[in-house]
Amino acid sequence: MRNIVMTLIGPDRPGLVEELSAIVARHRGNWEESRMSHLSGNFAGMLRIQCPEETYEDLLSSLRSLENLTVSVSEELPEIGHNQKVIAFDVIGNDRPGIIQELASAIVRTGGNVEELSSNLESAPHAGHPVFKATGSVTVKEDFDEQGLIAALEDLGPDLAVSIEA
Repeated sequence: MRNIVMTLIGPDRPGLVEELSAIVARHRGNWEESRMSHLSGNFAGMLRIQCPEETYEDLLSSLRSLENLTVSVSEELPEIGHNQKVIAFDVIGNDRPGIIQELASAIVRTGGNVEELSSNLESAPHAGHPVFKATGSVTVKEDFDEQGLIAALEDLGPDLAVSIEA
């Protein structure tokens, strides 16, 4: 069996996910995990698929033949999970240029690795200006001190509210 991870991006259209899943099924693949989103008119997806070795090349060829869809494929890498735990976080506050870079730097400085990150802008209630919101998870060592992460995230600015859950 072949374990593959792929990213797909292109103009979104109705039925695209159904078309992708039909191609995977037709090649006896197993759709094991995915993250998909609609971003500014585009479909952006990450998939983890397992397929028989004998259908691998045909599966990739079929996916790459889809009109206006860019497909990038990587082999699945073994996960390193020795003595680690995952911490979920939420950050909300006024938007500003560079906020994702500041957030990522704070996580790295405290010894974390971004496992998952979703961010968007929402309209502030009663004010109408954009509010930044990020939700995600961080992988850290088992003996990690969560208070250090909270402090590093809160130090990004007095207008940010931070919550974490270990």
